Amino acid sequence: MRIARLGQFGKEKPAVLVSDTEVVFVDDLVADFNRVELENGAIAKLEKADLSKRSKVKIADYRIGSPVARPTKVICVGLNYAKHAIESGMTPPPEPVIFMKAPDTVIGPNDDVAVPPNSTKTDYEVELCVVIGKNALYLNSPEQAAEYILGYTISQDVSERHWQVERSGQWVKGKSFPTFNPMGPWIVTQDELAKNNLSADNLNLSCTVDGEVRQNSSTNDLIFGINHCVWYISQFMELKAGDVINTGTPEGVGMGFKPEKFLKGGENIITTIEGIGTIKNKVINFK
Repeated sequence: MRIARLGQFGKEKPAVLVSDTEVVFVDDLVADFNRVELENGAIAKLEKADLSKRSKVKIADYRIGSPVARPTKVICVGLNYAKHAIESGMTPPPEPVIFMKAPDTVIGPNDDVAVPPNSTKTDYEVELCVVIGKNALYLNSPEQAAEYILGYTISQDVSERHWQVERSGQWVKGKSFPTFNPMGPWIVTQDELAKNNLSADNLNLSCTVDGEVRQNSSTNDLIFGINHCVWYISQFMELKAGDVINTGTPEGVGMGFKPEKFLKGGENIITTIEGIGTIKNKVINFK
């Protein structure tokens, strides 16, 4: 199953994709794809429903919203690709590096990204995003973690490196500016990926800026796999349905180039992950 939210900001309606170009709305069955609805069996309701006779609408006729409504947590795994750790000049960590970013950073997959005032070091990061399907705490093993994953989507984990690296303290400061987490275009459930003979631990992912390929890698370069990250986080934090985990970015970020290639405003970012889709963001200057 592929689930999405379509409509103007704040007025999105939940939908299920019936093809690459069409959806059916399901807001009469599920109020929204949020924590409360997911905790109360939203996906099971959709799986039981006969959606075949519903009116189809074209995705292109609507704005696509973030596929999770107001996630209560955005958890990030840092330095989780071997080659990215090398380009950052850092030793691969012995355990996952975990930090948070403000949930209000989450926007639709094709919404504009705003460079903060006076920023000269705003960066891009393609990331596979895990969406939690049910509450998880103190899981016994990485293998068990798979039972708690609803599916996967794309995150563009935008970062302001001056605030992240040079202003002391935790990375959250460079990660939490408004618009810094475009997400979507939809959630692809685990069984949907498997149906296409794909695995979250071996997906191609890429990011281009104004047509130039900056990142082009695979999740098989992850230091800590997807299930391991979910299990690990559950040891010290209760994961709730609808929480999202950005699992790290591969090499090729702007900070890694010599000279550095940061976003200044006016660029077009295209972010793609195999088996999920593509999101497109115009970079603007904050007004």
